[in-house]
Amino acid sequence: MTQYTINRLGHQGDGIADGPVFAPLTLPGEVVSGQLNGQKLTDIRIIEPSDQRVSAPCRHFKSCGGCQLQHAHDDFVADWKTGVVKQALSAQGIETAFRPIKTSAPQTRRRASISARRTKKGATAGFHARASGTIIPIPGCQLLDPTLMAAFAVAEDLAIVGSSRKGELSVLATVSESGLDLAVTGGKPLDGTLRIELAGMTEKHNLARLAWEDEVVATRQPPIQDFGGVKVVPPAGAFLQATKDGEQSLRDAVTEIIQGSDSVVDLFAGSGTFALPAARHAEVHAVEGSTDMIEALDRAWRNADRLKRVTSVARDLYRRPLLPDELSKFGAAIIDPPRAGAEAQTVELSRSGLPVIAFVSCNPVTFARDAKLLIEAGYSLDWVQVVDQFRWSSHVELVGKFSRTSG
Repeated sequence: MTQYTINRLGHQGDGIADGPVFAPLTLPGEVVSGQLNGQKLTDIRIIEPSDQRVSAPCRHFKSCGGCQLQHAHDDFVADWKTGVVKQALSAQGIETAFRPIKTSAPQTRRRASISARRTKKGATAGFHARASGTIIPIPGCQLLDPTLMAAFAVAEDLAIVGSSRKGELSVLATVSESGLDLAVTGGKPLDGTLRIELAGMTEKHNLARLAWEDEVVATRQPPIQDFGGVKVVPPAGAFLQATKDGEQSLRDAVTEIIQGSDSVVDLFAGSGTFALPAARHAEVHAVEGSTDMIEALDRAWRNADRLKRVTSVARDLYRRPLLPDELSKFGAAIIDPPRAGAEAQTVELSRSGLPVIAFVSCNPVTFARDAKLLIEAGYSLDWVQVVDQFRWSSHVELVGKFSRTSG
């Protein structure tokens, strides 16, 4: 077999050799061999290992597709993820100060999308195998919160009663203060019999809530989330940060950026991850495209104590971004867009004259694109805080502080 030297890691965590040749589960500097299929190397043998290679802590690592980087030392992963952000900014001609990365501990992931399928003898639930549609059970998972592990047995029961032999359920499972909160897609259409069976499953497994497609079919207790001391019940399947400590790291950075501002606008506010805690010190106007999430945010604010005024509105910020005259009345902005970024809204922010912006992102490439728009309009990117709450994956999140310097 031909030998290859791994030069670097790509954004998906695969090693890359000259060609380019993509070699999963390898590290820079390693000499490897394998079977070349197109541009991908399979049946890989490590001939000269990197000194950054470690034994994977999870026994499922080689087969499960949930993690990409358990074979690398934690310090290497931290440096690599920070480097991914630096590279994205450099491509736009941007340099800034970086704070030390904050990484979530093992077994703290509070949310996972579980795949489940009926079998001849019952059902199986787990994650997909690496680059495969095969479902791999993962009873020894080192990534998920132990409370979340109970969701796999629930997913198997749900597959037995609610999926066809050819279909596959996707069970989005979330740990809440009241128990597991499940949102299922890909199952049979709801009818009277299935509703009764699903209600029984909710009782049997002590679930807080069970949603089937777009309908909540049973709620034993409201599935409460704690956003910086404010109790919130997000809609079924709504966005939630992956770990509690990762969420807190993002929130701490945002809080520092907006401190001293007595009025704040929160764009892409979700169910209030940042808006509600910010209301302890400032009046907040929250804007989010989902009506259900805005309603959850508003209910939480009305039921909370010692918060300043929070106004909220459902608005599609891609089609109808807030304009400069709407933004200029605030002292600071928080923005946390989806992976696509927020180019249209960033253009309006750049014209607004807002003194400070806390920009949260889960995609370094779109963050860098949007950052360039702000910098060209007279903002400085003062610093970046990288947060790794998707431990052992190629995913990275960050917060950037932008200050108005001219214009």
